[in-house]
Amino acid sequence: MPNPSQPDDIVAIGDVHGESGLLKRFLAGVDRLAARSGISPAIYLLGDLVDRGDDSRGALDIAADVVAERPGSKLLLGNHDEWLLRFLEHDLSMEEILNWLGQGGAETIASYGQSPSDPPEKVRRAIAEGWPQHLKLLREASAILLKGPFAFVHAGVDPSRPLTDQRRHDCVWIRAPFMNHVGRLSHVVLHGHTPQKSGLPTVTENRLSLDTGAVFTGRLTGAWVNTRSGGVSCLQVSHDEDFHEVAPRRLDRGFGTAMD
Repeated sequence: MPNPSQPDDIVAIGDVHGESGLLKRFLAGVDRLAARSGISPAIYLLGDLVDRGDDSRGALDIAADVVAERPGSKLLLGNHDEWLLRFLEHDLSMEEILNWLGQGGAETIASYGQSPSDPPEKVRRAIAEGWPQHLKLLREASAILLKGPFAFVHAGVDPSRPLTDQRRHDCVWIRAPFMNHVGRLSHVVLHGHTPQKSGLPTVTENRLSLDTGAVFTGRLTGAWVNTRSGGVSCLQVSHDEDFHEVAPRRLDRGFGTAMD
């Protein structure tokens, strides 16, 4: 029997990077679409909720509510989320902390009302005591999820390994070995991590790249997939446009694309 807590329909959303307003508007658009279709999809957030943008705290608030209130919804851990998690768990050296602050962590700390120049322990304590649900969300995030013909992950996969045997570090950090791999995989991989300079999602024979650089382009992108039929539609919201369907950039490398 179908499990109502694991819907066949999933909306995967690319990197938010502190753009909580765009995330809120995207989810409102999904809800309008769901009401018209009579289908309530699970939401898969593909990581990098935090850093660079102004409201990482707000993005994590929204994500915690999504996972708690929308059946089947998940957070896939991104590398920036992992930095924050490791910071909160005393697992970053001072050199690593300084690197993270320069890569957007300073904005994340500021979103909690803290100063990046404050002692790390003071910042950790303030976040852990004020927002324990954020730490719980990050600790329980998945590295990769497989459902139907699709794989959901933040950065990508190691094409030399089965998708059922991926390493967490690759799922969170990999770039070139995955992005440059030509040829079909066992699943179509929906991922973020690598910004698409066109501001549009990109589909190849083995992946759908959904990071459209929300914090830089003002465009937040996702995809509604049906894991039974394999149907895919790409969706986007921006500072200038309301929630709408968008045609992906098709990159045919000799195998067609996963949406042809």
